Formats: sequence, structure tokens, C-alpha cells
Amino acid sequence: MSAELSSKHRVLMTFAHQEADRVPVDYSANPGIDARLKEHFGLAGNDDEGLRQALGVDFRSVRARYGGPRLHEDIPERGVHVDIWGIHRRKVGHGTGYYWDYCDFPLRHATEEEVAEWPMPSPDDYDYSQVAEACARHSPYAVGVGGAGLGDIINSNGFLRGMEQTLVDLITDDPAGLLLARRRTAINVEIVRRTLEAAQGGVDFLQMGEDLGTQIAPTISLDLYRKHLRPFHQEIVDLAKSFDLPVMIHCCGSSSWAFEDFIEMGINAVDTLQPEAANMAPAHLKKTFGGRLAFHGCISTGGPLAFGTVDDVVCDCRQTLAIMMPGGGYCFSPTHAIQDNSPTENVLAMYAAAREWGRY
Repeated sequence: MSAELSSKHRVLMTFAHQEADRVPVDYSANPGIDARLKEHFGLAGNDDEGLRQALGVDFRSVRARYGGPRLHEDIPERGVHVDIWGIHRRKVGHGTGYYWDYCDFPLRHATEEEVAEWPMPSPDDYDYSQVAEACARHSPYAVGVGGAGLGDIINSNGFLRGMEQTLVDLITDDPAGLLLARRRTAINVEIVRRTLEAAQGGVDFLQMGEDLGTQIAPTISLDLYRKHLRPFHQEIVDLAKSFDLPVMIHCCGSSSWAFEDFIEMGINAVDTLQPEAANMAPAHLKKTFGGRLAFHGCISTGGPLAFGTVDDVVCDCRQTLAIMMPGGGYCFSPTHAIQDNSPTENVLAMYAAAREWGRY
């Protein structure tokens, strides 16, 4: 295909398993490498749009901003930031930057009654008035709503209950943990519903998420997924379908064991696709699910991009493109946020490889 398509058309064709002019490209990065890339291109530190244009990124996102009351207080003497959901985070530095480390887990020992009373944001306190304008501004691109945290039970409950207790909740049908999942999901679904209504047709896809695997195996059983998580996920998929939108799910680790369920549910694309995780090699995914699921990811942030040479990065990207491109259905993207220990030249080589070798 010789004609240059719009980013919006390119992504929607790819989600529909059609070969476009080139593979769509996406971007996510931690603050350190993000700042270095902006410096490389001569951009201001807050020029996120300029960087996406420089890298040839086809995706944009919109969201309603919270404008309600402060629901939880920070703990400055311990350096703990507490968000509107009551999740506690501390900034922890390392050799190339920092992470926000989840801590305290204030609902770890909470009863069902305490979870019911825990302050959470109201959908009424979000500002939806700017959504349509943001969609119009990004109209040449594929505009998404939601994100990796929409529908995510294991991680997001874990931020408040702790990971161990969250998994115990699922296994034992703990009423407090299940109520927490229901409350959070209901609020987020309503926020997204109102955002889609305010967008007036300007959104192109919905993104949701659930991390289901470790590097070597599933985190939970398929039976447990179907019992507790799939109903929440189906509610979000059904919302997207009521607006005639494709759905992409972010799913870390060894997660292909759930992909047949995703297909049954109406999910169109899967994000992350860590190639080093069990049963997640690009060739396996393409052979097993190609034509039924679109793929977004596969360029490992823990592989050559961080630890290899420029030549290693180019080789890895070319091999992935050669496997995933035929027949359409592949979006070129890092598996997670690009890490701060990734050399700038490697990241630049990654996106250059997409431009050079990602054309049909």
C-alpha cells in the first residue's frame, strides 16, 4: 500500500487484521528516558505531544479530570503520597531514576463494612466538559479512553489490600476484597461511560487491563479468572461494544492462557506481550491467535532495548516485525514503559527500525 494513511485509519485497520501502509507505533516511558528523548529532539520538558510526533506515534488518549474534594491526606513526614483512592506511594530512587513504590496497603485487614465506608471518588466530580475538544484536537490519531488500570482487579486491589491478601480474597471469596473490586469497577465504568458520551463519537477504542501472569506461569487459574475477574471485564467490554468500539486489554506476564476467553468476550487486541515470558513468544502468539486477536507490544523493555547495543535493538525489532506483520494485526510498541536504564541511542534505534522495516 503506497498511500499514506492517517494514524486513526492505520490503527483501526490493524485492529481489524488488515495490512495498512505501515505498522502503527505507540510509546510509553519512565520519566528519565522521556526527558532525555525530549532533550535529544530539542523539546521542552512538558512537550509530550512534540515527542510523540517526533517518534511517529499513532495513538493518543483522552480522559476526564478529577475536580472533586481531596479524599485522603498525604503523609509528608514519611514521604508518602496518597491519591484519591487512598493508595499509598513512596518515591524510591535507583541508579538511573526512580519508581513510585506502593506501600502501607491501608485496607489489608479491612472488614467488608470498612471497605464499604472507604472514601472513593464520585463520577460526579470529574470534568467531562473538555473531552470533546481533546478528541477533536487529536482527531488525526487513534484516540483511546481508559487505560491499563481500567478493570484491573489483581493489581489495583493489591495497591490497597496487598498482593498476598488480594489473591487470598479471590481464592476464599472474601467479602471485603470482592466488595472492593465491585466498588472500584462500578465507579470506573461510570466515569468511562460519561467520558464516552461526552466524546461525541471522537473516541476510537477502549483500553482496559489485568495482569494475569508471572514471567513463568499464570498468577491464578483459569477457573478463578472465570469466576471472579471475567464478569468485571465483560462489563467493560460490553460498555465499549455499546459505543461500537474495539477493546484492547493490557495483560502482563505469561497470560496467553486467557486469550481464548478474551476472544469469546469480544476483546479485539492484547497489549504488553512480554516475549521472554512463558508461552508469549511472538511466533507462538501469531500462530495461535493471529487473525483473531490484534497484538500491541512485543518489544521487550527488559531485553536488548535496555541491555544490548544499537545493532541488537535493530535486529530484535526486525525479527519481531517479520513475525508479527504479515496479514496485519500488529502494533509496534514497548512491552511496558521504556525504562530509565535504556540508552537513548537504543530507543531512537527502536523507533527508526519501526519506520524503516515496518512498512508493508
